[in-house]
Amino acid sequence: MGILEEVIGAVVAVEGVKKLDPGASILTEGIAAVAGYKGVEAVTEHLENKEEENKEGDVPDQPA
Repeated sequence: MGILEEVIGAVVAVEGVKKLDPGASILTEGIAAVAGYKGVEAVTEHLENKEEENKEGDVPDQPA
């Protein structure tokens, strides 16, 4: 996971807030940036964990 993905998540979240509320305060934009940053981090971690679980549980399908 790179810092670039997390920064992009923060920017996208701030832009989303600006679209929803053009008069949003700097505090609201800051909260959105943190949420976007942490959101990308959480999603990436979840996907990595799922990938590891799939690798550990790889059992060929057996005929019934």
